[in-house]
Formats: sequence, structure tokens, C-alpha cells
Amino acid sequence: MTRQFDGDKLVVASHNKGKVKEITELLAPFGVTAVSAGDLGLAEPEETGTTFEANAKIKALAAARGANLPALADDSGLCVDALGGEPGVYSARWGGESKNFNLAMEKLQEALSKARAYDARDRGAHFACALCLAWPDGHTETFVGKVEGKIVYPPRGNRGFGYDPMFVAEDMTKTFAEIDPAEKHAISHRARAFQGLIKACFSGREG
Repeated sequence: MTRQFDGDKLVVASHNKGKVKEITELLAPFGVTAVSAGDLGLAEPEETGTTFEANAKIKALAAARGANLPALADDSGLCVDALGGEPGVYSARWGGESKNFNLAMEKLQEALSKARAYDARDRGAHFACALCLAWPDGHTETFVGKVEGKIVYPPRGNRGFGYDPMFVAEDMTKTFAEIDPAEKHAISHRARAFQGLIKACFSGREG
């Protein structure tokens, strides 16, 4: 049986300020105070999973046990068709130790060029997100969301984070970094995973 979240505070198990901001905004209507793992000084666990779901669970459990509070972790990434699904779970690592996404986007463009994926029809991709809500006793609930689209280059826009400046969602003309955050929240991979989380674990809490 799905466990309901009945508290008023949880940890966002991330040190990525952009991701923490986005998740905090998504949680705002539900009367939940969010604090980041980074602000609590919690160490980032090694992400040894080979799927988004596995890595989200690793991060959520580490934060929940470290803070003795429920914790919500996101593991997400960009999966590019012409690259066999890469960078996938290694999306952040393409930016090196500093997780420099300008570097990661250049690397992605180079990889697409080597794959001779020049035309829009050869640049299909999707963003995937797994959200895991964990409790200190080890119980977890996991939800997955996905949004299809294509890769564009050069990057466009200064909103969002990560690979957002290179990704145009299906039936749109602007990148995730060009659209209003509220518009992104309505259609993104994270928003779709979040909808499942809210329906299952936060029912009746929306103000």
C-alpha cells in the first residue's frame, strides 16, 4: 500500500541549486517546507545505480537517514536517440567534476556530429525523471516521468538549468530555457513524475 506523506517538512536530496529551486516550487502548493541536502551539510552519496530509479532511491535514502526526515530525490537526465540513450544516467557527469553544463552541451554537440546527426529528424531525445520519496525507516515510493522532444544547437535561453537550453519539447518551438518556468512546470519530465507522486502520496493536501 502506498504510504502517504503526512508531515510538513522534507529534505530535497540534491546539491543542485536549480533542481532544488524547481522541486521547492512544485511543492509550494502543498504546505511543505523544503530544505536542501546541501544546506544541511549532507554528503552526496555515490550514484552507483544504472537506472534513474536506482539512483533516485540511493540519494533519497541517504538524505532521509542523514537528516532523520522524509527526503525527496530526483534523478533525471537527457537520453538522445542517436547516441543510444546517452548521456542518460551520466548526464551530469558529462560536465566533468564541476558539472559544467556548458561543457556538457558542447560535448553532446560533438557526439551528435560524430554520429552524423545533423538534421532535426535525427536529433530526437527525451528527458526522463525518477522521483523517490524516502522515509528514515527505509520505506520508499518512486515515480517516473518522461517528455519527448529534440536537440537544438547552439543552446538558447537563460532560464532552467542543465541541458534545458538544448531541448525543445514535442509540439513546441522554444527550448526549456526560453519558456516561462510555470510553463515548464506544467509539461516537464519532472512535473509528470511529480504528478504521480502528488496523486499517490499527497492526496488532499493542495491548498
